[in-house]
Amino acid sequence: MTTPRSWDEAYSGDTPPPWDIGRPQPVFVRLADRGLLAGRVLDSGCGTGEHTLLAAAHGAEATGIDVSARAIGLARAKAAERGSAARFETGDVLRLGDLGLTFDTIIDSGVFHVFDDEDRARYVASLVSVLRPGGHCYLICFSDRQPGDAGPRRVSQDELRAAFGDGWAVASIEAETFEVGRAVFGFSSAQAWLAVIERRA
Repeated sequence: MTTPRSWDEAYSGDTPPPWDIGRPQPVFVRLADRGLLAGRVLDSGCGTGEHTLLAAAHGAEATGIDVSARAIGLARAKAAERGSAARFETGDVLRLGDLGLTFDTIIDSGVFHVFDDEDRARYVASLVSVLRPGGHCYLICFSDRQPGDAGPRRVSQDELRAAFGDGWAVASIEAETFEVGRAVFGFSSAQAWLAVIERRA
């Protein structure tokens, strides 16, 4: 199991980790442009904060949380540089209830797919603890359509539907592209799923 220290190490080298492309994933830009990253937004596993900052720039009350204190430090520096009101906290996405906050919208950019089956269930329960009934989670993950085995675990549509069963309604799962740093994986984009999931009232 990865630890806060190992995630900190991912942000300590000269080359950014492959998921940190220095800008938001295009799919979240499109969601923001459609007004869907609105209200109180949580960026779960925010890394250096590009999606949190994107939501804040579109008027959301945006909070990013990440287990890596180094990533959060980089995110706070970006927010200060850009004059953003986005808020960043170091914390465990498996224990989001510790924040003591409730959100209208959750962003997950490449977090769900890092967990094994046990932690996957814990993560979904953690999301439930902070998302208001009727709120939406927008989740992008590597899909089982991506060839090879470089990078994170692949996820099938059936696995997404099973994970978000009780207490959730899976509104849609669509094929998308996840952009990554070529230096690590040898490719710059991967096949992904975008899941739009609503917490049932």
